[in-house]
Amino acid sequence: MINRIRDVRIQQGLTLADVAARCDPPTTAQTIGRLETGTRNLSLVWMNRIAAALEVAPEALLRSESAPAARLIATLTEAGAEALRSPRDAVPPSAADGDGAMLVMAVEVSRGDYRAGDQIWLREVPPEDFPRQINRDVLVPKPGGRFAFGRLFDRDGSRIALLPPGSGQRQVVIESPPWIAVAETLIRKL
Repeated sequence: MINRIRDVRIQQGLTLADVAARCDPPTTAQTIGRLETGTRNLSLVWMNRIAAALEVAPEALLRSESAPAARLIATLTEAGAEALRSPRDAVPPSAADGDGAMLVMAVEVSRGDYRAGDQIWLREVPPEDFPRQINRDVLVPKPGGRFAFGRLFDRDGSRIALLPPGSGQRQVVIESPPWIAVAETLIRKL
């Protein structure tokens, strides 16, 4: 297995010292550097500490030697596509960690900003985090195994209100949902 600590760290714009300071308990930049380069073995304890510091799932720090990883090779700037000085592994959207589970919703019929064939990757959040999700697209469980999807625009006590995508849609009000899933990543084939 190959560790991708450096790739994740650079993608997040962090230095070795930043990651070291974020570890619990804090460590040194030199230790993080040795773990990145493989001069020190990456134990399960270290993998969990560094994953928490980088706010990713521990498995995002590893990849198989036999499976080629997606590579981040260029950036699109005002001047056009520019090559990176040193290409690196791309971190997939599902690797970004949060407290909630990742859920995926397939779009079958175009609606609002979403097109048929899109996949919307969502992260489950608990009720105490609902207020921070205002004006975000969310998936909400409804009684009977059904769901509602739309822009969260109001929260009043245990009640939330959504505006479904597309024009002419009526708001949907849901009482006391146990969780909501916030749209994090849109995957669209070109």
